[in-house]
Amino acid sequence: MNRRDGYGLKPDGPGMEIQPAIRKIACVASDSPKARDGFEQLAERYDLVPVKEADALVALGGDGFMLQTVHDYLDTGIPIYGMNRGTIGFLLNRFKPDGLMERLNLAHRVLLNPLVMTAETIGGRTSSALAFNEVALHRYSQQSANIRVSINGRERLDRLVCDGVMVATPAGSTAYNLSAHGPIIPIGSNVLALTPVSPFRPRRWNGALLPHSAVVEFEILDPEHRPVGAAADSFEVRGVVRVRVVEDHSRPALVLFDPDHSLEERIFNEQFVH
Repeated sequence: MNRRDGYGLKPDGPGMEIQPAIRKIACVASDSPKARDGFEQLAERYDLVPVKEADALVALGGDGFMLQTVHDYLDTGIPIYGMNRGTIGFLLNRFKPDGLMERLNLAHRVLLNPLVMTAETIGGRTSSALAFNEVALHRYSQQSANIRVSINGRERLDRLVCDGVMVATPAGSTAYNLSAHGPIIPIGSNVLALTPVSPFRPRRWNGALLPHSAVVEFEILDPEHRPVGAAADSFEVRGVVRVRVVEDHSRPALVLFDPDHSLEERIFNEQFVH
């Protein structure tokens, strides 16, 4: 028998942690009619409890709501099981109200390590935020952004001329990163994607794969005339001059997936879409 940790499948055996049974669940839902209807269906079938009393949290909505739920409840350490009441539902399981307790206890557990963005603005203010999908820089004028890129303290690009650039996690590699023609990264690969958005110079630079331990630093060149903003998932800072990105292993999110609908399998399938 296998179980899933943050970096893929590991066999159960002596010394392995035994996961506690899930007996009490809490539920949150987005404001959409479809999500609210799903909440009512679950409330009719199960004795829902407050989050602080629950063994698992069920989130009903789309990918955006699931991502926000991960942020909102990160410090509780509670495992989160999303069910799709939106559109694509990449981070979500299929919505089926019956047999939920059995599904929760059979689910694979995936640890998602966030990126930490530390951004300094023109005015000298420093802000920090977490990102489970990506940290993205983007221009705020009609002129291209000019950005110096350093990895682990070594300058790699003295001037990247582009609309933007991002660092994406494996879980986020199929989101904004993919739309910018970045690589899809399997869960467990221990790498991050550094992906430019509409790069002009260097003309043939398409990005890079970095070890997940890399420290990525962006310096905005001419920030007054070529303003740039930085976003960690939904948190955004405008007028940045320097941005530092590093993976944080101290605050992982625990997300649950059905064995036949795992995140790893979906990331794999994305590479063979017709």
